[in-house]
Amino acid sequence: MSLLLDLALRLLLLACSLWGGLALLHRFPAGISLRRLSALAWLLLGGLCLAWHWQGARLGPTLVMAVSMALLLGWWRRLAPASDLAWADDVAYLATGHRQGERLVLDHVRCFDWLSRDEAKVAWERREYDLRRLASLDLFVSGWGRPGIAHVLLSFGFADEQGRIDDFVAFSVEVRRERDEPFSEIGGFFKRFELAIIAADERDAVRLRSNVRGEAVTLYRVLLGQHERRELLLALVEQANRLEREPRFYHTITANCTTLVYALMRRIIEGLPLDHRLLLSGLLPGYVHDHGGLVPGVSLGELKRCGDITRRAVAAHDDPGFSRRIREGVPGWFDGSDPLA
Repeated sequence: MSLLLDLALRLLLLACSLWGGLALLHRFPAGISLRRLSALAWLLLGGLCLAWHWQGARLGPTLVMAVSMALLLGWWRRLAPASDLAWADDVAYLATGHRQGERLVLDHVRCFDWLSRDEAKVAWERREYDLRRLASLDLFVSGWGRPGIAHVLLSFGFADEQGRIDDFVAFSVEVRRERDEPFSEIGGFFKRFELAIIAADERDAVRLRSNVRGEAVTLYRVLLGQHERRELLLALVEQANRLEREPRFYHTITANCTTLVYALMRRIIEGLPLDHRLLLSGLLPGYVHDHGGLVPGVSLGELKRCGDITRRAVAAHDDPGFSRRIREGVPGWFDGSDPLA
Protein backbone atom coordinates (compact mmCIF):
# COMPACT_ATOMS: atom_id res chain seq x y z
CA MET A 1 0.00 0.00 0.00
CA SER A 2 2.85 2.35 0.81
CA LEU A 3 4.40 1.79 -2.62
CA LEU A 4 1.04 2.34 -4.35
CA LEU A 5 0.48 5.56 -2.39
CA ASP A 6 3.93 6.84 -3.33
CA LEU A 7 3.32 6.00 -6.99
CA ALA A 8 -0.08 7.74 -6.94
CA LEU A 9 1.39 10.87 -5.33
CA ARG A 10 4.23 11.01 -7.84
CA LEU A 11 1.84 10.65 -10.75
CA LEU A 12 -0.35 13.37 -9.27
CA LEU A 13 2.61 15.71 -8.81
CA LEU A 14 3.72 15.02 -12.37
CA ALA A 15 0.22 15.63 -13.77
CA CYS A 16 -0.11 18.91 -11.85
CA SER A 17 3.30 20.01 -13.07
CA LEU A 18 2.54 19.30 -16.72
CA TRP A 19 -0.98 20.75 -16.68
CA GLY A 20 0.08 23.90 -14.87
CA GLY A 21 3.05 24.42 -17.17
CA LEU A 22 0.89 24.13 -20.29
CA ALA A 23 -1.82 26.35 -18.81
CA LEU A 24 0.68 29.11 -18.07
CA LEU A 25 2.40 28.69 -21.43
CA HIS A 26 -0.86 29.24 -23.29
CA ARG A 27 -2.77 31.64 -21.05
CA PHE A 28 -0.43 33.62 -18.79
CA PRO A 29 -1.28 37.28 -19.57
CA ALA A 30 2.06 38.32 -21.03
CA GLY A 31 4.21 38.01 -24.14
CA ILE A 32 5.59 34.72 -25.30
CA SER A 33 8.91 35.16 -23.46
CA LEU A 34 7.26 35.74 -20.08
CA ARG A 35 4.78 32.92 -20.76
CA ARG A 36 7.69 30.56 -21.31
CA LEU A 37 9.41 31.78 -18.16
CA SER A 38 6.24 31.32 -16.10
CA ALA A 39 5.76 27.80 -17.48
CA LEU A 40 9.41 26.98 -16.80
CA ALA A 41 9.13 28.28 -13.22
CA TRP A 42 6.07 26.13 -12.62
CA LEU A 43 7.78 23.04 -14.05
CA LEU A 44 10.77 23.76 -11.80
CA LEU A 45 8.44 23.93 -8.79
CA GLY A 46 6.90 20.62 -9.80
CA GLY A 47 10.34 19.08 -10.28
CA LEU A 48 11.45 20.20 -6.83
CA CYS A 49 8.29 18.72 -5.28
CA LEU A 50 8.93 15.43 -7.07
CA ALA A 51 12.56 15.38 -5.95
CA TRP A 52 11.48 16.16 -2.38
CA HIS A 53 9.02 13.26 -2.51
CA TRP A 54 11.67 10.90 -3.89
CA GLN A 55 13.72 11.66 -0.80
CA GLY A 56 10.95 10.22 1.37
CA ALA A 57 8.79 13.22 2.19
CA ARG A 58 5.06 13.02 1.57
CA LEU A 59 3.23 15.76 3.42
CA GLY A 60 5.58 18.63 2.52
CA PRO A 61 5.61 18.34 -1.29
CA THR A 62 1.92 17.48 -1.34
CA LEU A 63 1.00 20.61 0.62
CA VAL A 64 3.23 22.84 -1.51
CA MET A 65 1.70 21.55 -4.74
CA ALA A 66 -1.84 21.67 -3.32
CA VAL A 67 -1.50 25.34 -2.31
CA SER A 68 0.14 26.22 -5.63
CA MET A 69 -2.58 24.43 -7.60
CA ALA A 70 -5.31 26.17 -5.58
CA LEU A 71 -3.83 29.55 -6.50
CA LEU A 72 -3.41 28.53 -10.15
CA LEU A 73 -6.96 27.17 -10.41
CA GLY A 74 -8.34 30.30 -8.77
CA TRP A 75 -6.74 32.34 -11.56
CA TRP A 76 -7.82 29.78 -14.17
CA ARG A 77 -11.49 29.95 -13.19
CA ARG A 78 -11.49 33.71 -13.57
CA LEU A 79 -10.40 33.56 -17.22
CA ALA A 80 -13.30 34.70 -19.38
CA PRO A 81 -13.78 34.41 -23.15
CA ALA A 82 -13.81 37.64 -25.14
CA SER A 83 -16.10 38.97 -27.85
CA ASP A 84 -14.34 42.13 -28.98
CA LEU A 85 -10.78 41.18 -29.96
CA ALA A 86 -9.09 41.91 -33.29
CA TRP A 87 -10.31 38.73 -34.94
CA ALA A 88 -8.79 37.12 -38.00
CA ASP A 89 -10.68 38.08 -41.16
CA ASP A 90 -12.18 34.62 -41.73
CA VAL A 91 -13.77 34.50 -38.25
CA ALA A 92 -14.59 38.18 -37.90
CA TYR A 93 -18.35 37.55 -37.87
CA LEU A 94 -20.47 34.78 -36.42
CA ALA A 95 -23.43 33.15 -38.17
CA THR A 96 -25.95 35.39 -36.42
CA GLY A 97 -29.42 35.86 -37.85
CA HIS A 98 -33.13 36.02 -37.22
CA ARG A 99 -36.42 34.83 -38.62
CA GLN A 100 -38.90 37.00 -40.48
CA GLY A 101 -41.89 34.74 -40.79
CA GLU A 102 -40.79 31.88 -43.03
CA ARG A 103 -37.60 33.60 -44.06
CA LEU A 104 -34.25 33.21 -42.34
CA VAL A 105 -32.00 36.26 -42.48
CA LEU A 106 -28.29 35.63 -41.92
CA ASP A 107 -26.40 38.79 -41.05
CA HIS A 108 -22.99 37.66 -42.30
CA VAL A 109 -22.34 34.87 -44.79
CA ARG A 110 -18.66 34.53 -45.67
CA CYS A 111 -17.97 34.66 -49.40
CA PHE A 112 -14.18 34.83 -49.58
CA ASP A 113 -12.23 34.18 -52.76
CA TRP A 114 -9.16 32.42 -51.37
CA LEU A 115 -5.89 33.21 -53.13
CA SER A 116 -3.72 31.13 -50.78
CA ARG A 117 -3.99 29.48 -47.37
CA ASP A 118 -3.66 32.84 -45.63
CA GLU A 119 -4.78 35.39 -48.21
CA ALA A 120 -8.25 36.02 -49.60
CA LYS A 121 -10.47 38.65 -51.12
CA VAL A 122 -12.62 39.41 -48.09
CA ALA A 123 -16.39 39.55 -48.55
CA TRP A 124 -19.30 39.12 -46.16
CA GLU A 125 -22.90 39.24 -47.36
CA ARG A 126 -26.32 39.50 -45.76
CA ARG A 127 -28.47 36.73 -47.22
CA GLU A 128 -32.05 35.54 -46.90
CA TYR A 129 -33.38 31.99 -47.21
CA ASP A 130 -36.92 30.69 -47.56
CA LEU A 131 -37.34 28.03 -44.88
CA ARG A 132 -40.18 26.47 -46.85
CA ARG A 133 -37.67 25.65 -49.59
CA LEU A 134 -35.11 24.00 -47.32
CA ALA A 135 -34.60 20.74 -49.22
CA SER A 136 -31.35 19.01 -48.27
CA LEU A 137 -28.63 18.54 -45.70
CA ASP A 138 -25.10 17.39 -46.51
CA LEU A 139 -22.12 16.52 -44.36
CA PHE A 140 -18.64 17.48 -45.55
CA VAL A 141 -15.67 15.76 -43.92
CA SER A 142 -12.28 17.28 -44.66
CA GLY A 143 -9.15 15.42 -43.62
CA TRP A 144 -5.45 16.21 -43.84
CA GLY A 145 -3.84 12.82 -43.30
CA ARG A 146 -4.18 12.33 -39.55
CA PRO A 147 -6.10 9.14 -38.71
CA GLY A 148 -9.48 9.92 -37.20
CA ILE A 149 -8.91 13.69 -37.32
CA ALA A 150 -10.93 15.87 -39.68
CA HIS A 151 -13.05 18.98 -39.88
CA VAL A 152 -16.77 18.70 -40.57
CA LEU A 153 -19.18 21.15 -42.15
CA LEU A 154 -22.95 21.03 -42.49
CA SER A 155 -24.44 22.42 -45.69
CA PHE A 156 -28.13 23.21 -46.13
CA GLY A 157 -29.61 23.28 -49.63
CA PHE A 158 -32.58 25.38 -50.78
CA ALA A 159 -34.70 24.71 -53.86
CA ASP A 160 -35.78 27.30 -56.40
CA GLU A 161 -39.32 27.68 -57.76
CA GLN A 162 -38.73 24.79 -60.17
CA GLY A 163 -37.57 22.52 -57.35
CA ARG A 164 -33.89 22.57 -58.26
CA ILE A 165 -31.63 22.64 -55.22
CA ASP A 166 -29.11 25.26 -56.22
CA ASP A 167 -28.56 27.53 -53.21
CA PHE A 168 -26.40 26.26 -50.36
CA VAL A 169 -25.12 27.69 -47.10
CA ALA A 170 -22.47 25.84 -45.08
CA PHE A 171 -22.02 26.06 -41.33
CA SER A 172 -18.65 25.47 -39.72
CA VAL A 173 -17.78 25.34 -36.02
CA GLU A 174 -14.29 26.77 -35.75
CA VAL A 175 -11.61 28.28 -33.57
CA ARG A 176 -12.01 32.05 -33.34
CA ARG A 177 -8.46 33.25 -33.61
CA GLU A 178 -7.10 36.73 -33.28
CA ARG A 179 -5.43 38.31 -36.30
CA ASP A 180 -2.02 36.72 -36.97
CA GLU A 181 -2.59 34.17 -34.19
CA PRO A 182 -1.57 30.63 -35.22
CA PHE A 183 -3.75 27.64 -34.41
CA SER A 184 -2.56 25.21 -31.76
CA GLU A 185 -4.29 21.90 -31.10
CA ILE A 186 -2.78 21.79 -27.61
CA GLY A 187 -3.85 25.38 -27.03
CA GLY A 188 -7.41 24.24 -27.72
CA PHE A 189 -7.30 22.38 -24.40
CA PHE A 190 -6.22 25.48 -22.46
CA LYS A 191 -8.69 28.30 -23.15
CA ARG A 192 -6.44 29.68 -25.87
CA PHE A 193 -9.24 30.39 -28.36
CA GLU A 194 -12.88 31.38 -28.43
CA LEU A 195 -15.55 29.31 -30.19
CA ALA A 196 -17.09 30.41 -33.48
CA ILE A 197 -19.94 29.27 -35.72
CA ILE A 198 -19.44 30.57 -39.23
CA ALA A 199 -21.89 30.61 -42.16
CA ALA A 200 -20.24 30.51 -45.57
CA ASP A 201 -20.86 30.01 -49.26
CA GLU A 202 -19.67 26.59 -50.39
CA ARG A 203 -17.40 28.22 -52.97
CA ASP A 204 -15.60 29.65 -49.96
CA ALA A 205 -15.73 26.97 -47.25
CA VAL A 206 -15.35 23.87 -49.44
CA ARG A 207 -12.91 25.25 -52.03
CA LEU A 208 -10.66 26.53 -49.23
CA ARG A 209 -10.13 22.99 -48.01
CA SER A 210 -10.17 20.97 -51.23
CA ASN A 211 -8.62 23.41 -53.71
CA VAL A 212 -6.42 25.69 -51.62
CA ARG A 213 -5.27 23.58 -48.67
CA GLY A 214 -5.22 20.34 -50.64
CA GLU A 215 -7.28 18.42 -48.10
CA ALA A 216 -9.30 15.31 -48.96
CA VAL A 217 -12.98 16.25 -48.81
CA THR A 218 -15.84 13.75 -48.73
CA LEU A 219 -19.53 14.60 -49.08
CA TYR A 220 -22.31 12.53 -47.51
CA ARG A 221 -26.02 13.04 -48.03
CA VAL A 222 -27.71 13.14 -44.62
CA LEU A 223 -31.20 11.68 -44.35
CA LEU A 224 -32.90 13.98 -41.89
CA GLY A 225 -36.61 14.77 -41.99
CA GLN A 226 -37.79 18.18 -43.11
CA HIS A 227 -38.76 19.25 -39.59
CA GLU A 228 -35.50 18.03 -38.03
CA ARG A 229 -33.45 19.67 -40.79
CA ARG A 230 -35.18 22.97 -40.20
CA GLU A 231 -34.75 22.71 -36.44
CA LEU A 232 -31.03 21.99 -36.80
CA LEU A 233 -30.52 25.01 -39.05
CA LEU A 234 -32.37 27.29 -36.64
CA ALA A 235 -30.49 25.80 -33.69
CA LEU A 236 -27.15 26.62 -35.30
CA VAL A 237 -28.21 30.22 -35.84
CA GLU A 238 -29.58 30.43 -32.31
CA GLN A 239 -26.29 29.09 -30.94
CA ALA A 240 -24.35 31.66 -32.99
CA ASN A 241 -26.58 34.42 -31.60
CA ARG A 242 -25.86 33.16 -28.10
CA LEU A 243 -22.11 33.11 -28.73
CA GLU A 244 -22.35 36.70 -29.89
CA ARG A 245 -23.95 37.63 -26.58
CA GLU A 246 -22.11 35.16 -24.35
CA PRO A 247 -18.81 34.01 -25.85
CA ARG A 248 -17.34 30.69 -24.75
CA PHE A 249 -14.03 28.98 -25.16
CA TYR A 250 -13.29 26.46 -27.87
CA HIS A 251 -12.17 23.09 -26.55
CA THR A 252 -10.43 20.48 -28.68
CA ILE A 253 -12.66 17.71 -27.29
CA THR A 254 -15.75 19.09 -25.53
CA ALA A 255 -16.61 22.09 -27.77
CA ASN A 256 -15.50 21.44 -31.34
CA CYS A 257 -16.96 20.95 -34.82
CA THR A 258 -18.49 17.57 -33.89
CA THR A 259 -19.46 17.70 -30.25
CA LEU A 260 -21.29 21.03 -30.55
CA VAL A 261 -23.44 19.74 -33.41
CA TYR A 262 -24.10 16.53 -31.47
CA ALA A 263 -25.32 18.59 -28.50
CA LEU A 264 -27.73 20.45 -30.78
CA MET A 265 -28.95 17.23 -32.41
CA ARG A 266 -29.74 15.67 -29.01
CA ARG A 267 -32.27 18.45 -28.48
CA ILE A 268 -33.98 17.50 -31.75
CA ILE A 269 -33.66 13.70 -31.77
CA GLU A 270 -34.02 11.99 -28.42
CA GLY A 271 -31.88 9.03 -27.49
CA LEU A 272 -28.79 9.73 -29.59
CA PRO A 273 -26.08 7.79 -27.75
CA LEU A 274 -22.59 8.91 -26.88
CA ASP A 275 -19.84 7.27 -28.91
CA HIS A 276 -16.06 7.55 -29.19
CA ARG A 277 -16.52 8.53 -32.84
CA LEU A 278 -17.96 11.84 -31.68
CA LEU A 279 -14.52 12.69 -30.33
CA LEU A 280 -12.72 11.57 -33.50
CA SER A 281 -14.50 13.68 -36.09
CA GLY A 282 -12.96 11.78 -38.99
CA LEU A 283 -15.01 8.76 -37.85
CA LEU A 284 -18.28 10.69 -37.62
CA PRO A 285 -19.72 9.31 -40.90
CA GLY A 286 -19.57 5.82 -39.39
CA TYR A 287 -21.59 6.99 -36.40
CA VAL A 288 -24.19 8.68 -38.63
CA HIS A 289 -24.34 5.61 -40.90
CA ASP A 290 -24.88 3.21 -37.98
CA HIS A 291 -27.81 5.31 -36.76
CA GLY A 292 -29.59 5.44 -40.13
CA GLY A 293 -28.54 8.94 -41.08
CA LEU A 294 -26.93 8.13 -44.45
CA VAL A 295 -28.24 6.58 -47.67
CA PRO A 296 -29.58 3.08 -46.90
CA GLY A 297 -28.39 0.00 -48.77
CA VAL A 298 -24.96 1.47 -49.52
CA SER A 299 -21.89 0.49 -47.52
CA LEU A 300 -19.94 3.13 -45.69
CA GLY A 301 -16.91 2.38 -47.85
CA GLU A 302 -18.92 2.94 -51.04
CA LEU A 303 -20.42 6.15 -49.68
CA LYS A 304 -16.93 7.40 -48.95
CA ARG A 305 -15.57 6.39 -52.36
CA CYS A 306 -18.41 7.96 -54.33
CA GLY A 307 -18.57 10.96 -52.02
CA ASP A 308 -14.91 11.91 -52.49
CA ILE A 309 -15.38 15.28 -54.18
CA THR A 310 -11.76 16.44 -54.11
CA ARG A 311 -11.03 16.06 -57.83
CA ARG A 312 -14.44 17.33 -58.87
CA ALA A 313 -13.96 20.40 -56.68
CA VAL A 314 -10.59 21.17 -58.27
CA ALA A 315 -12.06 20.72 -61.76
CA ALA A 316 -15.03 23.00 -60.95
CA HIS A 317 -12.93 25.67 -59.27
CA ASP A 318 -14.22 28.71 -61.22
CA ASP A 319 -17.57 27.25 -62.26
CA PRO A 320 -20.60 29.16 -60.93
CA GLY A 321 -22.25 25.74 -60.67
CA PHE A 322 -19.54 24.53 -58.29
CA SER A 323 -21.96 23.15 -55.70
CA ARG A 324 -23.94 21.14 -58.23
CA ARG A 325 -20.88 19.74 -59.99
CA ILE A 326 -19.23 18.43 -56.83
CA ARG A 327 -22.42 16.48 -56.07
CA GLU A 328 -22.41 14.53 -59.32
CA GLY A 329 -22.41 10.83 -58.47
CA VAL A 330 -22.83 11.31 -54.72
CA PRO A 331 -25.20 8.57 -53.43
CA GLY A 332 -28.60 9.92 -52.46
CA TRP A 333 -28.22 13.20 -54.30
CA PHE A 334 -31.22 14.14 -56.46
CA ASP A 335 -31.34 17.09 -58.83
CA GLY A 336 -34.65 18.43 -57.68
CA SER A 337 -37.07 17.94 -54.79
CA ASP A 338 -36.03 15.78 -51.89
CA PRO A 339 -37.69 12.35 -52.10
CA LEU A 340 -35.65 11.09 -49.16
CA ALA A 341 -36.92 13.55 -46.57
